[in-house]
Amino acid sequence: MKIQLMVIGKTAASYLSVGIDDYVKRIGRYVPFELKLLPDVKVSRGMTAERQKELEGTAMLAAMQPGDYVVLLDERGKELTSREFSAFIDRKMSSLPKNLLFVIGGPYGFSRAVYDRANELMSLSRMTFSHEMVRLFMVEQIYRAMTILRGEPYHHD
Repeated sequence: MKIQLMVIGKTAASYLSVGIDDYVKRIGRYVPFELKLLPDVKVSRGMTAERQKELEGTAMLAAMQPGDYVVLLDERGKELTSREFSAFIDRKMSSLPKNLLFVIGGPYGFSRAVYDRANELMSLSRMTFSHEMVRLFMVEQIYRAMTILRGEPYHHD
């Protein structure tokens, strides 16, 4: 099984990119991992948020594989502790034949078609964060989950 994190557009803030790159390398020591970067949608003047979500959704759906287990990071999703998240990953690693795909939406979230394709929704917090910051938070949590599963001293209760 491979863990993937799908995002729309490059990370503009260099301080976030440095952190993301660091955790991506760390995760690779434990499990096959891929950061799937989809191109930004060209936003034209007068484009609605709904239209942008539809265009991003089309790109997301095209990049998904039929066997992917898709988890959308969404404010309405289930909140987990870090230990619960590591147990979730452990269950998926032992039961999924394909990819565990986490998806971070663009600034307006997901299209209806992407919600329909998702296997479940997960939330990092009831607070709202920029979609770029969520990238860093998510790769850190995946790394943390790996260290918890290995009994390494990174996580402290």
